[in-house]
Amino acid sequence: MTELTESGVLEAVRGDQRTTLTESEAKDLLDEAGLAVPRGRTARSSDDAVKAADEIGYPVVAKVASPSVQHKSGWGDGVGVNVNLEGPDAVRSAAAEILEAAEREGIDAAVLVEEAVDLEAGLEVIVGGTRDPSFGPTVLVGLGGITVEVLQDTSHRLAPISTAEAVAMTEDLEASPLFDGYRGSPAVDREAVAEAIVTVGDLLDEHEAIREIEVNPLLARSDDAVALDALVSLED
Repeated sequence: MTELTESGVLEAVRGDQRTTLTESEAKDLLDEAGLAVPRGRTARSSDDAVKAADEIGYPVVAKVASPSVQHKSGWGDGVGVNVNLEGPDAVRSAAAEILEAAEREGIDAAVLVEEAVDLEAGLEVIVGGTRDPSFGPTVLVGLGGITVEVLQDTSHRLAPISTAEAVAMTEDLEASPLFDGYRGSPAVDREAVAEAIVTVGDLLDEHEAIREIEVNPLLARSDDAVALDALVSLED
């Protein structure tokens, strides 16, 4: 870990007197720590969103980017997340709807444009970490998306941890067989998931300003794992 992480993303957020990172800021933090994230850019206008999409390559995803919006999919009457946008007109329209909804709600927001990632190509996992007042940094792993809320199938450890310990966390899950392939689905890279757990634990351990990290989903694929969404909050 480098001092750039602390003095860059986290210091900028502190300078704005915020305790919540935007998704793009959270992903910058994870990227600096070595966790893969989709290619993306933040735009402040519809035209800039189209330019970003042209540079990234279609299809893309367009999301609201604001520290005021943590649950994007249901925000703004459903305009907070737009997937599989295939061309400039679709991006311009999606970006305009996001910015108009932000103006109606009186919040400062931009548009995060990212490369689209095929969710069917892997297994959605949640990797998270919190700072427990008694035990200090802790990490968790489980199935991602809304599955974690329904099944409550998670494994927890104190951080920091080793890669071997993180692999053992994935093996603790009742859903562990899904990592090895199930009913014809391909196996995913369990060690890449473990490295993501280690990264989250290290960030919490090394930066006392961080209160909580949630990567959901982390898409585990056959040879890597990529953070498709991320939340990071800081201590007051």
